[in-house]
Amino acid sequence: MITSRLGYLLGVGSNIKPEEKIPQIIGLLLQHFSQLTLSRVVWTPPIGMNSQYDFLNVVIFIETTMTISALKIICNDIEVRLGRDRTDPERKTKDREADLDILCETRIPEDIQRTPASITNEYFLYPMITEIIHFLAGLPVEPNSSGVALETKGLAFGKTPATIYRNADSSNKSII
Repeated sequence: MITSRLGYLLGVGSNIKPEEKIPQIIGLLLQHFSQLTLSRVVWTPPIGMNSQYDFLNVVIFIETTMTISALKIICNDIEVRLGRDRTDPERKTKDREADLDILCETRIPEDIQRTPASITNEYFLYPMITEIIHFLAGLPVEPNSSGVALETKGLAFGKTPATIYRNADSSNKSII
């Protein structure tokens, strides 16, 4: 039986040097959380903005009892550290190095019946949301070859859903 896991789903993306920035985002999140569960990483076209650069997107589950406001502070800090100007009034329609959006608080497997449309209107995230919820609940995940392989400090991820653990004593990370 799967034990209940309380946390948040994050939508994460970048369209400025995304092959560099997504691994950096993962590394910075691991400084705050001992494990992250990731959907596959997917290329998506820019939506709602005029850009010639596609995004790399991933949905991340963070298991935590932290408040949403505390998580928002961490997400905003990561965006700024990687070059996003949060004071720019046009920041929602500009290319960006880092975009971390808290999609929802969730409890898995209790929320297994929740539809992606009930979580966000960002429809390009729907397949990744479904995938990560199924992965967390121990349900089969449809194989998909569209995941993008990325690497950070010898850690490969992105082709399939995975959970990344941080060893707080040695800063080593591994995929299980």
